[in-house]
Amino acid sequence: MDPNAILVLCLVIGGLLFCMATGLPVAFCFMTITMIGAIILWGYDAGSTMFVHNAFNSVSKFLLLPICMFMLMGQIMFLTGMGLRMLDVLDKWLGRLPGRLALLSVAFATLFSTMSGSQMASASMMGSLLIPEMEKRGYGKPMTIGPILGAGGLAMVIPPSNLAVLLAAIAGISVGKLLIGGFIPGLVMAALYATYIILRCWLQPSVAPAYDLKPTPLSEKMILTLMYVVPMISIVFLVLGLIFLGWATPTEAAVLGAVGSMVLSVCHKKLSWQILNKSIMNTVKIAAGLYMIITGATTFSQILAFSGVTRELASYISGWPLSPIMILISMQFLLLILGTFMTTVGIIMVTMPIFMPIVAALGINPLWFGVLVLINMEMGAVTPPVGMMLFVMKGVSPKGTTMADVYKAAIPFFACDLVAMTVIILFPVLALWLPGLMV
Repeated sequence: MDPNAILVLCLVIGGLLFCMATGLPVAFCFMTITMIGAIILWGYDAGSTMFVHNAFNSVSKFLLLPICMFMLMGQIMFLTGMGLRMLDVLDKWLGRLPGRLALLSVAFATLFSTMSGSQMASASMMGSLLIPEMEKRGYGKPMTIGPILGAGGLAMVIPPSNLAVLLAAIAGISVGKLLIGGFIPGLVMAALYATYIILRCWLQPSVAPAYDLKPTPLSEKMILTLMYVVPMISIVFLVLGLIFLGWATPTEAAVLGAVGSMVLSVCHKKLSWQILNKSIMNTVKIAAGLYMIITGATTFSQILAFSGVTRELASYISGWPLSPIMILISMQFLLLILGTFMTTVGIIMVTMPIFMPIVAALGINPLWFGVLVLINMEMGAVTPPVGMMLFVMKGVSPKGTTMADVYKAAIPFFACDLVAMTVIILFPVLALWLPGLMV
């Protein structure tokens, strides 16, 4: 590789890591480094002009609007308590299954992920509601914290995923196809979680003691399902269906989903002006941070391209005496290592401008690669020491719960994610089949 390209790469990545280590928010880290880099490479006038131009172009992209709409839909479902109603209905259906409450968290996370797109919303809601009940029923910490910790991250993979929209925008992948591509892998992950819970509770009943449960008539369960589950799920499948059939862009479908969540909340008399205002403000605050990161990431990509780093890396790695699949696995391993000390958004911003040219040079399907990255980011969220889901769970766990307890509970579900990634690598059709049917 060209020594100058190596020097630029080391300075840029090193500067980013240093800024992040100081505790500076990721958005400001990218903006600081890219602004300095642009001025050094192109001069003050040209560099600052390009930075401002990139800032406007990056945040005005139509394809980024689904992030805001999916966030708004999730905020409404969360703040109105509509998700709680669905949780109660699922609870009635599970009956006397081993580890019933742990399975309930997986079932709820799978369904709620299709409505919120936010892993932290899923985990915080389930943790606040289920952990006290699990403690009351004598569940051990591995079966109290672990299922919620693992299943909460499904929102990164199962559509509509905010992270998938962001990844697609940065990596140049079709937003609609990446959203649809995560559906089957997400179900595979949920199935692995459920299988582990059932086997663990069967082999070690003490972690989830059985208890008497008042039976619920089938007619009552059917009525509650029709009232609280079917309408919510139908909104999401309508959104995904419009994307799948090509009748609407992801942005148009996301707007329909947000409006549908409002209408449903009004029908159940749960939506107020206060809740609507809080939902909008929460959405604006979160989206503003993401857009600032995207602003810096656009200039970051141009710096790497202009300095020749991306071209040199793609040429260098393409010449390795390794098969494309081994290079793919190496990239996933690197992402996994980065997940132990960086946030998911930061990882995507740093690596995708470097990885995507390599993916193109090796002839790897970018959609398949994108789905694997989403699974990897879900794993990173539960990887010590700074996985963000670990701290969310610590915050909603009962007093006396240590970070060591949270780490131990996360390990089996991290292993399930690793199995899921292996399956998707071995059988790419699981990620590519549904997108391949899209119009």
